Amino acid sequence: MRAATYTVPPAAGDKAGGECVINYFGPGQGGTVDANIERWKSQVLGADGKPAPAAVAKRAAHGVAMTTIDASGTYTGMGGPMVSASTPVSGYRLLGAIVQGTNGNLFIKFTGPAKTVAANQAKYDQLLTSIAPD
Repeated sequence: MRAATYTVPPAAGDKAGGECVINYFGPGQGGTVDANIERWKSQVLGADGKPAPAAVAKRAAHGVAMTTIDASGTYTGMGGPMVSASTPVSGYRLLGAIVQGTNGNLFIKFTGPAKTVAANQAKYDQLLTSIAPD
């Protein structure tokens, strides 16, 4: 379930803005960390049409474990049976984090034109570092 959506204005020169979405499905819901990271990887394609290289890392904020992903390329959107078809867009970047909470995971995904995401990455990182135990 979508818990929050943040609209990010476009950086100078970008036509579109970005979007940061936070999902929470409840304890034991939303799939595994690895399955979600793989799904997010598959949403960003390289020039060869295959998943673009993605930097995946583990980190923590205030003792809360999280797995992050950073990928750039052609963003294909969410997909799946519950989502209407979307048109792939090139030059996009996806920053994602799966925050492992005792009452369920938070899924945070920030997508948009690479320049817009880069211009707001410090704010995204600030969001991640502000997360505290529940």
